[in-house]
Amino acid sequence: MARNPLTLVPNIITIARIAAIIPIVWLVMDGDLTLRIIALVLYVVAAASDWVDGFLARAWNQYSDLGRMLDPIADKLLVGILIAALAWDGSFSGWDMIPVSAILFREFFISGLREFLGNTAVVLPVSQLAKWKTTIQLVALAVVLVEPLIPGLRLISDLILWAAGAITLWTGWNYLRASWPHLSGTTAK
Repeated sequence: MARNPLTLVPNIITIARIAAIIPIVWLVMDGDLTLRIIALVLYVVAAASDWVDGFLARAWNQYSDLGRMLDPIADKLLVGILIAALAWDGSFSGWDMIPVSAILFREFFISGLREFLGNTAVVLPVSQLAKWKTTIQLVALAVVLVEPLIPGLRLISDLILWAAGAITLWTGWNYLRASWPHLSGTTAK
């Protein structure tokens, strides 16, 4: 008998990561520095759970279609919704909105591209660089969260955020390039 995918530990961790977004954003948007520290701790735990659920899925052989679908969605929700909260509370400068927009654009575009290609035989496997892209995005947002707590962190925060934006665009370009023959109709029939 197949196990219910909702009872698999990696999927429970992924669902918890999604659920953690609500208190993280609420704590950030409150504006209180103590609550921001709590948000940071919750965020770090949620971000680290991305590695934990994958590790456990491999170690315990607990793969499921639900997990394959939810894991990247959880990452995109965590990044995208936190970006919205940080933009709302003024944590980003005007210039920060360039890499932030690049991150959001890529995440939506590649998700749509995967959805479009899902009806075909074309598969876009997740590259190792794309996994690092997620990690640097998560780190960049953690540093942005820490900025009000540690004076003088702005330059480092900006550099990491711009690096995240650049890697995000590069991985998006790689996916677009790999799918281009199918999109342009030049694939062998």
